[in-house]
Amino acid sequence: MIEWLYAGLGLIILLLAGDALVKGAVNLSLRIGIPALIVSLTIVAFGTSAPELLISTTAALEDKPGIALGNVIGSNIANVLLVLGVPALISTMQSSKCESRSSYLQMLAGSVLFIVLAFCGTFTWVSGLILLAALTMTLIWALQHARAHIAMGEHDDLEDPEGADPDMPWWKITVYLGLGLIGLPLGAELLLDGAVSIARLFGISETVIGLTLVAIGTSLPELATTVMAVLRRQADVALGNVIGSNMFNLLAIIGVTAVVSPIPVDPELLEFDIWVMLAATLLLIPFVFLKQNITRLWGVLLTGLYVAYVLTTLH
Repeated sequence: MIEWLYAGLGLIILLLAGDALVKGAVNLSLRIGIPALIVSLTIVAFGTSAPELLISTTAALEDKPGIALGNVIGSNIANVLLVLGVPALISTMQSSKCESRSSYLQMLAGSVLFIVLAFCGTFTWVSGLILLAALTMTLIWALQHARAHIAMGEHDDLEDPEGADPDMPWWKITVYLGLGLIGLPLGAELLLDGAVSIARLFGISETVIGLTLVAIGTSLPELATTVMAVLRRQADVALGNVIGSNMFNLLAIIGVTAVVSPIPVDPELLEFDIWVMLAATLLLIPFVFLKQNITRLWGVLLTGLYVAYVLTTLH
């Protein structure tokens, strides 16, 4: 029981600390004059993936590479099958109106690059730098795209970044940043300790725990964001959230983690899970290119596929 308590407490601290860090960073950036659109594209994207980044980096440093890689691969699978599947059960997502082809193609290219590097056997610092270079190019493209929108006067309808409060006092910004910076490593350590203990308790590998328990836990913010986007009829936000999160997981999280510490690749990941991740990525093609809505029937299919994947992994 204590193992589950550690893991649950660590996850709660991670999610709350990640949210606090995003709020503090967003409002600090706005107060020093960085445009809201740029903040949305960079700081919010980095901040919402902070739990995954801390988990993977800490796991690699503590010689638990299975959790580091399993967290990222499992999160990407969960983001497509679970994060899009469950909200579609609530209401049809009008994805036919979304323009996300460029972002999707970048995510697909990032997935292929990740797989190629994984078959090298170990993510070394060189692999990390290659992934971070790809991330840099992606961010440059996003910023240029954003500037084009601003130049054409199309930014007026864009919402402010989540947690933005132009009147937030400096002391409150400092508290949010402090809670985030202290809470993230603490939560990561607790979740890792709990996850490793659970793996030993049930006699399963740390990689499997990373692919399932840790991946589902760190995908909860994306799931909550997508559910709210669906309820607000913002399918573009929901689909963009999944595509952006998956791309960031592959390029930034493994990129940074590999630079900090080498990540040996579990052969089991190369035989099955990495291909499930690619297949899940390809499942987005009907919504991105064929203008299909994510109906309740799709929701049942996606969620069912995720349940089947988890049961197969735990078998």
